[in-house]
Amino acid sequence: MDRGGAQRVVVDPRRRLPGRGAWLHPDQACLKQAVKRRAFHRAFRGPADIRGVDDYFSTSVPATAGPDTVQAESGSEI
Repeated sequence: MDRGGAQRVVVDPRRRLPGRGAWLHPDQACLKQAVKRRAFHRAFRGPADIRGVDDYFSTSVPATAGPDTVQAESGSEI
């Protein structure tokens, strides 16, 4: 827990960390939409500190990933 009781959300590209998870396309527009709709709050059943996810998207993911970035069953979702 961090930041006033909020759960700290981290990116797990290899999908190996224990605990509750949430899927998000590697696209900054999807992240903005998830924040706007409070998707992390619902997925983690309470307040969520997404600074780690925001940092990851701002340094590791192109501004617009485009339709060819994620393919069905590719396992490239984060």
